[in-house]
Amino acid sequence: MTNTSRFHLLRGIAVLAATVVVATACEMTVTNPGPIPDASLNTTLAVPAIVNGMSGDLSLALGGMVLRTGLASAELYESGNFADEGFFFNGTFTGLNANTDWANAQRARWTSESGLERLKTVLGTAFETNADTPRAYLYAGFANRLLGENMCTAVIDGGAAQSDSVYFQRADSLFTRAYTLATAKSNTSVANAALAGRASIRAWLGNWTAAVADAALVPNNFVFNAIYGIGTARENLYMADQTITRREVTVWGTYWASIYKDPRFPWDTIKTGTTITKGQDGKTNFFRQTKYTALGSSVPLVKGAEMLVLRAENALRGGDIAGMTTLLNTARTQYTGLAATLTAPATTAAAWTLLQNERGAVTWLEGRRLWDMRRWYAAGTSTYLNGRNKCVPVSDNEYAANANLR
Repeated sequence: MTNTSRFHLLRGIAVLAATVVVATACEMTVTNPGPIPDASLNTTLAVPAIVNGMSGDLSLALGGMVLRTGLASAELYESGNFADEGFFFNGTFTGLNANTDWANAQRARWTSESGLERLKTVLGTAFETNADTPRAYLYAGFANRLLGENMCTAVIDGGAAQSDSVYFQRADSLFTRAYTLATAKSNTSVANAALAGRASIRAWLGNWTAAVADAALVPNNFVFNAIYGIGTARENLYMADQTITRREVTVWGTYWASIYKDPRFPWDTIKTGTTITKGQDGKTNFFRQTKYTALGSSVPLVKGAEMLVLRAENALRGGDIAGMTTLLNTARTQYTGLAATLTAPATTAAAWTLLQNERGAVTWLEGRRLWDMRRWYAAGTSTYLNGRNKCVPVSDNEYAANANLR
């Protein structure tokens, strides 16, 4: 080492030592909090945050499903370059393409169900009277409904493959508890949401009588939403990100593009000068959905209008075409500017076409259409899914991690 190098080294050590002496004269301790310890959530003060977390996980799962199952069920047309979306659009998606949606939906179910168990432990005898408990049951019900309506197979916490109806059965019980406890707390919003959720579940389980009884109790103008935010990407509504920020999917090329200015499925033509703007792929006409115009837009989970359409479907199943039409017209009046102008179709086939279009309009881009197309295909009243995947398969990641599936 040269004398010059030794001088600079000793000078550096002296400066460092002086810095340490100065630092020790002040409080310079920094503690990295890291993840919140699990035990810290075992307090009544954490209950609202735990339930809000259930809501957040449900919204995250629903957001991706709205877009990808919208492509799979002809609510949307592909205009971008994403691989998974392309497979959903073509109806050829596999377990590889399902990894994200499967994980998010299962996380939403697990978070809510395990959260309920935590609340039981933390709240003890106050569990059923706590104001947040009905909401927790409600989110657990919706998480299971989301899985049941979109997944081909039920898998619970690393267990064996079961019928997808298992999700509906779990949801029925969860919605029932939500309704009972919300009614006791005079929480009409949660009570009506639970009734509406249970009505759809009971219809899917084949109990249309009970479904209609629940649906008839939901106010016609009722809406209960999944909530999104403008903060982090996790809080954003994926549909808005991909259609307002970007141009990954379009309404062009769908049935809905043939009808303009219907408030149930609003969209607009985007132009650059006088030329229709192309999608992210540079070639497909971009018609932008305007149902969700911001990253924080809400997505309906249940609506009174949907309950009217559910009752209309039950009427049609019983051969009452006139009754179906009346209920569909009542559903239309829940939307400003939409007239009750439907007339009763002359044939059963025409009635089914009308019913399916009206339900599709009411639930447009809410993550419900693939299930409807699937059940109508099974009943022989729709052929759209012929030759296409009819539900989302178990993800590749689930197969790799779950020995009970191999």
